[in-house]
Amino acid sequence: MNKAIKYILRITALTILVMLNATTAKSQIDAQYSQYWAIPGYYNPAAIGRTDFIDIHAIGRLQWVGIDNAPQGLTAQADMPFKFLDKRFATGLALHQESAGLFSTLNIGVQLAFIKQNFFKGQLQIGIQAGIINQTFKGSEVILPGDDDYHEGTDDAIPTNDIAGSSLDLNIGAFYTHKWFWTGISIMHITSPKITLSQESNTEQYYEFATDRTFYLMGGSNIPIKNTLIELQPSFLIKTDTNFFTGELTARARYKKFITGGLSYRWKDAVSIMVGAEFKNISVGYSYDYPLSNVSKGTSGSHEIFVGYKVKLDLREKNKNKHKSIRIM
Repeated sequence: MNKAIKYILRITALTILVMLNATTAKSQIDAQYSQYWAIPGYYNPAAIGRTDFIDIHAIGRLQWVGIDNAPQGLTAQADMPFKFLDKRFATGLALHQESAGLFSTLNIGVQLAFIKQNFFKGQLQIGIQAGIINQTFKGSEVILPGDDDYHEGTDDAIPTNDIAGSSLDLNIGAFYTHKWFWTGISIMHITSPKITLSQESNTEQYYEFATDRTFYLMGGSNIPIKNTLIELQPSFLIKTDTNFFTGELTARARYKKFITGGLSYRWKDAVSIMVGAEFKNISVGYSYDYPLSNVSKGTSGSHEIFVGYKVKLDLREKNKNKHKSIRIM
């Protein structure tokens, strides 16, 4: 990446920090995964426990490879269905960690969903997630340009020590699964939690981030092609905070329920190519994004790797009228 682009990115980041001194800044903390269809529970807490399996999966993303301090993220999730008072529920645990420049974000949440089977020939789920968001900023690594006539090399509005803060977070959603399609809607960060970053030794000087309330709509289908071993799996994801909007459209095909390949387009942002495979209880996937914006001048693209593992559960009704064999009575 050339020096001019590096300089622009540095100044942009520092400008944002200067604004923090006067007002509360808005931030987006959710990752934009190209393989969103593989981890719907990350975007919607209702999309857990959809099958009789303990489902464990993780996805990692390297954003804009070639650009120094570009975003890197890792999301891990585990969920499972269970029965309580003859009703079906699901529980899950979601963890997301992302770093971008001097910022680092950790989001941990516990999920609970109610499952209504045989709902209009499908399965309806209502879910909630409660957790915590923690953010840190490595002020000790801030480097201010001071070798020209426009910068002094110091700025009281920019922290020069490491600062951190956390806040409670709440998400809700609904998810519907049918034989031929699935769809879900969710609201993430319902309360727009404010995260106050400060030093433990100096709470008088602080910086605030307000996490945007974000709306998600997603859906997909599974369409078998007659007299072949191929299934078409189109899907989409729409995301907005009412000020910012992005949408993604994906077209995949699966052969013999084993090999998957496809293409994806993210609105005015990137195109992606992806491949995947499923073998018994293990699934893996990879996607490569090529940016369509000017950032393509400094990067070779973005990479994602997905890994999943599932274990079958037995949720059948137990025989409540057990009795001993007449031979041993």
